Amino acid sequence: MAPEPDRSVQAQAAERGAALALLPIAATLDYYILPASLQEQVLVQFAPQIIAYLACALWAAHNPGFISRFGLENRKLYIGLRWGLLTGLALGCLNSLIILELLPFLGYDVTFLKRTPHAQLPVFVMVPWVICAVALFVEFNFRGFLLGRLLAMGKAAVGIGRPQAASVLAIGISALTFSFDPFMTQTFRDLHWIALWDGIIWGAIWVTMRNLYIPIVAHAVEVIVMYSVVRSALL
Repeated sequence: MAPEPDRSVQAQAAERGAALALLPIAATLDYYILPASLQEQVLVQFAPQIIAYLACALWAAHNPGFISRFGLENRKLYIGLRWGLLTGLALGCLNSLIILELLPFLGYDVTFLKRTPHAQLPVFVMVPWVICAVALFVEFNFRGFLLGRLLAMGKAAVGIGRPQAASVLAIGISALTFSFDPFMTQTFRDLHWIALWDGIIWGAIWVTMRNLYIPIVAHAVEVIVMYSVVRSALL
């Protein structure tokens, strides 16, 4: 008897509306041609992410099984917690050293971090509640929706026989979009480049393991480590 076809593979092949992921990318690019007065508006800074969530909702309405497409099955939770914790701790420690040691050595002023919206909130609000909520929604957007749809379009463009090319292209575009998110660049200034290698690492993990729990947990743990270390050092 022939094996039963993998339903997730069938669902992936039948995906519709992947091009909706181009909308938040276009919104991010458009932001940088706006006048400076508009770029400073908080609603304008969040516009690409708002558009992304609306596009995701429209896409999900036409594609069944988004839980499996994103890699959020219950059976993946344990490994997601384990690998996410390890990845988050490693990146949190590395990026804390870069912010507090390397960048000041190179002449960058990082004291502006004391004036960011994150620094203004009470610690018991940021850790873990706000940080975990942000990690959940951001990874759902940038890795689950954006990267997944770019990967689907990349495979269609370069052919199923060249999955590595499609993966590299999708990871690169999603990581750049994440790093140049308007709120990211406005809030963290030159430090937004840290989000580029974070996005590449989290994206590569998602593409390899198809487990969104890993980047969600890694994102939350990394930011908790960085927030705690940097706040203690600067305040």
